[in-house]
Amino acid sequence: MSLVLDPAAQDLLFREARTANTFTDEPVTEEQVQAIYDLVKYGPTAFNQSPLRITLVRSPEARERLVALMAEGNQPKTAAAPLVAILSADNEFHEELPALFPHFPQAKDAFFSERQVREGAAAMNATLQAAYFIIGVRAAGLAAGPMTGLDFEGVRKEFLDDDHTPLMVVNIGKPGPDAWFPRSPRLAYEDVVTTV
Repeated sequence: MSLVLDPAAQDLLFREARTANTFTDEPVTEEQVQAIYDLVKYGPTAFNQSPLRITLVRSPEARERLVALMAEGNQPKTAAAPLVAILSADNEFHEELPALFPHFPQAKDAFFSERQVREGAAAMNATLQAAYFIIGVRAAGLAAGPMTGLDFEGVRKEFLDDDHTPLMVVNIGKPGPDAWFPRSPRLAYEDVVTTV
């Protein structure tokens, strides 16, 4: 065994985990979401910038507005999921750096004074955090259905603001009947890893 993590946990997080396409109607509680966030917030980001923002879509009215902005094939899944989260990148994350990166508070101005630089950093690091979030959902015993088939500009206008860039929508809940498509192939180690 080369991994310290228990094999059952490896299965829960990776080998047996799948993108769910159907869900039961069991609700996802605020406590579960808080536990997920309180775990995944420790995943690393550059300068500890932590630009991910999570918008939980709970009300029927907000759900209806979001469903209309999803690609046609994603609409039924988003309409039926117990909880839907919009994951976005905060392009003004640098305002939090004096608190998040206290040993070098000047990083806010030294590295991130230009909006274009912030947008690139926010997109990369929030996407990294989105991956942590998906793993956190799995750690809670739930299934995640991340999707990028959506009207990004429409989601930004409807749910966010000019300082936030939507990255994806994630359906969350207990998997329902026929939740899984067949597992797609993965690349082999020798196809991915090189040594120099």
